[in-house]
Amino acid sequence: MMKTQIFASVVTVALLASPAIAQDFSAPATFGTVNLSSGFTPDPYNVTLTSGGQLRASNLSSSCRGWIANAPDYSVYYEAGNMFDLTIGAVSNTDTTLVVNGPDTSWYCDDDSGEGLNPSMTFSNPASGRYDIWVGSYSEGDYAQATLSISELGLAGGATPQPSSRGIDWSLAANFGSANLRGGFTPDPYRVNIISGGGFRADSVRSGCAGWVSAAPDFELNFTAGSLPLILSAASSSDTTILVNDPNGNWHCNDDGGNAGLNPALTFNNAASGTYDIWIGSYSQGGGAEATLSISELYSE
Repeated sequence: MMKTQIFASVVTVALLASPAIAQDFSAPATFGTVNLSSGFTPDPYNVTLTSGGQLRASNLSSSCRGWIANAPDYSVYYEAGNMFDLTIGAVSNTDTTLVVNGPDTSWYCDDDSGEGLNPSMTFSNPASGRYDIWVGSYSEGDYAQATLSISELGLAGGATPQPSSRGIDWSLAANFGSANLRGGFTPDPYRVNIISGGGFRADSVRSGCAGWVSAAPDFELNFTAGSLPLILSAASSSDTTILVNDPNGNWHCNDDGGNAGLNPALTFNNAASGTYDIWIGSYSQGGGAEATLSISELYSE
């Protein structure tokens, strides 16, 4: 039998008999299921859900934290490869926790192993099979929006991405997917939820750029230009930056040029048609925050 291991500083592994009041991993997952095979893209795979529930996670183990639902929030059917660890984490503006029932039917819990108060756990040599996942709220009665992330690159729970020897590289597959848009597209703005930040300085590709970004772009835009400007911006409760490689191979960046607070924005007047590779950075090293990338011909965030 394969033995699943956890690598995370405060992850608790609980091997338990079923308690009198138990989470039911056989119940249909509230926010859906997915089949992922090793090497999946985009990485991370993200799901928006609501944290919390009416049951104490400590029913499973005294070391588990928070309040969770009876049914899993999400189920992942995972086909493991030979090269990658599997990281499961969550990001939210509130204090969340994580409970996972693995393919071996063992229970795994975490509170704050991700960035800040975000939970994250990494399975080394992960087993193939079903991972039933609960995203809990630390406080009773707290039901908050959260982003569950599944990653083989360590991009979950607001964790800093694993460094790549290639550095910042526009040719890598985008972390959060891609879109094909033409001038006059609707809805405008086109929005994408991402997690900002990474392990590389933005000024390594252009002097004066601010923040820390991942090796791979966060999003790839294939754009057919019209008569209007192209505006790329981000909105977050944290201090974020933006870095773009345009269709001509030129680098552009901004820190606080958006319409509100510390949000960044770039406007391309007479925008060229082609591929725009886009990074949303965190101003501070190690920061990994929920952010919304906006693509518009009308206004910035």
